[in-house]
Amino acid sequence: MIIDKFLKKVSERIPKPIGHEKKYSILVPLIEINGKWEVIYELRAKTLNNQPGEVSFPGGEVEKGETFKQAALRETMEELLIEENNVEIIGELDYLVANENMIIHCFLGRILGIDFDEIKANKDEVDHLFTVPLDFLLNNEPDRYELDIQTLENEEFPYNLIPNGKKYKFRRGKHQVLFYKYNKYIIWGFTARMTKNLVDIYKSVGD
Repeated sequence: MIIDKFLKKVSERIPKPIGHEKKYSILVPLIEINGKWEVIYELRAKTLNNQPGEVSFPGGEVEKGETFKQAALRETMEELLIEENNVEIIGELDYLVANENMIIHCFLGRILGIDFDEIKANKDEVDHLFTVPLDFLLNNEPDRYELDIQTLENEEFPYNLIPNGKKYKFRRGKHQVLFYKYNKYIIWGFTARMTKNLVDIYKSVGD
């Protein structure tokens, strides 16, 4: 019976966020420099259509048939122009469900078998790379700011179908935005939130 197949499918399926059609995956790359661990960041190429000149991690949209992990590895190889054996994916950090109809999975990886100075990033996507000492991130909290999230009226919405129409009390929220400042760089937005998640998980090891 169809109902039996349906119940079996539900019992075995892995849940996913509702309504988030765009899937992205990124890698937080660690590299050892002179005996100390550093986090690699990219400054995005100024010619890109989306977020030109901003700080980010390697990553991008998940292609059809890919897992989030495969996408993070592929994007890292394409953007840093390194080989698969230069990337060791340790595991997955927490993932981010964004208001912009996006879900972003985040992996931690180590860059091995190549010195940082030998990495020549893809100039079509990356202006240049820089590193931030892990110790700096552990010892410096990000600045925090808030933006209001609210529902704006539009003429196409069928207010007549809901209680109280245009007077319906839609929920309002706050969106917290983090900023790390390191030398001349500003690390903010999703990249800062993923950085903070890395730091929080690291600090929890001693709990």
